[in-house]
Amino acid sequence: MLGRSEDKLRVEPLASSHDRSEFESGVEPLDRYFRTQAGQDARKKIAAPFVLVLEETIAGYYTLSSTSVRLAELPAQTVRKLPKYPLVRATLLGRLAVDRRHRGKDYGRFLLGDALHRAARSEIASFAVIVDAKDESARRFCERESFSPFPDQPMKLFRPMTDIRPLFD
Repeated sequence: MLGRSEDKLRVEPLASSHDRSEFESGVEPLDRYFRTQAGQDARKKIAAPFVLVLEETIAGYYTLSSTSVRLAELPAQTVRKLPKYPLVRATLLGRLAVDRRHRGKDYGRFLLGDALHRAARSEIASFAVIVDAKDESARRFCERESFSPFPDQPMKLFRPMTDIRPLFD
C-alpha cells in the first residue's frame, strides 16, 4: 500500500497554488473548512495547514496550532508528572482528512505520522498532541494510534510528547 514507488507523496504547507476546489473527504465540515477557511487561517497564523500532495493532487490535509489544557481535565496519572500550573501548553491537531478517492491507502496514518513528527521536532514547548475527534470513527482511529481520551471528554484525546519524541529519535 503506502510507499509504492508509483506513489510520489509529499507533505507541504498549504499555499495559494494548491487547488482545494476538488477535495472531498465526505465529511462536510472538514471539506468546507479546507475549501473556504484554511487559507485564511494560514495567513492569519491561526492554524498551520499541511497538504499531502500526490501527483499534483491534494490527497489529504491536516492542521496544527497551539492550545492549552487545564490540568483538571487530564487523567490523574498524567497530572502527577506535570508541573502544577493551571494550564499546560500542547499542540492541537485540529483537522485531518483524506480525500475519498484516496481512502484505504493508509494516507491518514501517513498524515498523522507527519503531524506528530512536526510537533516533536518543534522548538515550541508542548506537553502533548491533542485531538478533538469529530466522530466515533475518528476517535477509534486515534485510540489505535495510542491516543488516550480525556477522562470526562471521550472525544478529546491526547498523546504525550514523551511518547511521540522517541518515535523519531
